[in-house]
Amino acid sequence: MRRLAALAIACVLATLAAGCSTPNAKFYSLTAAPGPATSPSNLSASVGPVTVPASVDRPQIVVITGPNQVLLDEFNRWDAPLQNSIARVVVENLVVMLGTPRVTMFPQTLAAGADYRAVIEVQRFDSTLGSAATLDAVWTVTRAKDGKSQTGRTTVTEPPAGQDYGALAAAHSRSLTRLSQDIADAIKALGGS
Repeated sequence: MRRLAALAIACVLATLAAGCSTPNAKFYSLTAAPGPATSPSNLSASVGPVTVPASVDRPQIVVITGPNQVLLDEFNRWDAPLQNSIARVVVENLVVMLGTPRVTMFPQTLAAGADYRAVIEVQRFDSTLGSAATLDAVWTVTRAKDGKSQTGRTTVTEPPAGQDYGALAAAHSRSLTRLSQDIADAIKALGGS
């Protein structure tokens, strides 16, 4: 009798488990902008550290759903920590914008002898599905040889091309292109002074 009851319970549990399924998580990445390289240069630069607000410093994509309300989406996630992804995308963009392969993420060993260093503090990295991807970042570019620096702020709101998370990630990537261009312009300006 006990054996029959145990078998019946096992069958019920198996049936329930088969009927209960969770959606698979989807992962999104930030990407560099495609574009033609500028004139080759011998500049070297390092990017980092990059800091992001604690509210978005998590694997889940944090989406604004209303005034003072956000959703941490367990099934739509970033493929890497945002600090790393933002630094990687800025590095990839600067390689093209400055025409040099000598751009690295701080604190890599190669970054120690870089001509320029860009430190980025992201103050807002807001995501609203189908509406806006907002980036607000303060950055400082410092020239290694004499410590001369330039500080700026890049604030960009990009509308996503669709209602989904992929469109939102693409909009954030476009905002990072603008940030990268501002940093590249500061490096060029410091090189001419």
